[in-house]
Amino acid sequence: MEVLNIKNLCFSYPTKKNTLKHINLKIEEKTFNCIIGENGSGKSTLLKCILGLNKGYTGEIIKQNRIGYLPQKSEIQSNFPASIEEVVLSGTIADHIKSIFYTKEDKAKAEKIMKELKIYDIRKKCFADLSGGQQQRVLIARSLCATENLIILDEPTNGLDPRIARQIYELLDHLKKKDNITVLMVSHDIERALKYADNVIEIKEGKVVFKGKPSDYELGGAKK
Repeated sequence: MEVLNIKNLCFSYPTKKNTLKHINLKIEEKTFNCIIGENGSGKSTLLKCILGLNKGYTGEIIKQNRIGYLPQKSEIQSNFPASIEEVVLSGTIADHIKSIFYTKEDKAKAEKIMKELKIYDIRKKCFADLSGGQQQRVLIARSLCATENLIILDEPTNGLDPRIARQIYELLDHLKKKDNITVLMVSHDIERALKYADNVIEIKEGKVVFKGKPSDYELGGAKK
């Protein structure tokens, strides 16, 4: 079953024409999908169109109503003065827009996710006091609170040391296998994308030039 279906998507910024050109893409449930490509190829722009953050595109995006999202690290306040628990719980806000209070169900969901991601025992710590890898783990937990089955991540391992980056990939792979979470992420790390992803999607100059299994992908291009 598809959790995302993009049909003939085109998008341009006012200062840059044809940023995305006729994107057709299907994402199946319970899969780990990595989007790769050079800087400026349109990877992050595609995610923002999917999330509704970029307006004015043409084409069609058929998607789940609730998507968990982890933006690029540069867009996140790493010194945010809140506890881990508060940050994770904030992911449930979409469930009760009309209320400012968290429900018992919200708290139970956050607790379950924090335990699974091994941050429950430090839930009272301040987010700003965490290492970069711990902060990413907390933000992944927050994104899981916002969805039932699809999380979108924009270069979640950027700036992390290789050991921590590997742990993030392993965590996402675990969530896919154990909790049936569909993962769609932009990655600059082609080597790990090929190791962990079920599907690799390469974007070049605003076009999808490859989508398929890592075994069918060669560095430098796709097998023809």
